Amino acid sequence: MLDISRDIQSLTDFKKNTPEFVEQLKQTGEPIILTINGKAEIVVQDAAAYQKLRRMVEEARVLEGIRQGIADMNAGRTMSLDEMKEHAGTKHGIKA
Repeated sequence: MLDISRDIQSLTDFKKNTPEFVEQLKQTGEPIILTINGKAEIVVQDAAAYQKLRRMVEEARVLEGIRQGIADMNAGRTMSLDEMKEHAGTKHGIKA
């Protein structure tokens, strides 16, 4: 959960206190939003938290693909293997 007093900092403060902010990133796993001239411009995150986020995004993509496939099946948007082979052959020049 974003803690405004802790997780939104100026780029200038981040530059002055980088070791302390790096430690905070590692301890909390939460990103820090850096501001430039009072406007949020940059998000800084430790590598482990970033990797976890990327993994979660990939899992969400896979689940969405599964959901879409089930919806297609339920809506009758399917074809037999023979139809797919014929379609692939026609469209991509693939021979069965």
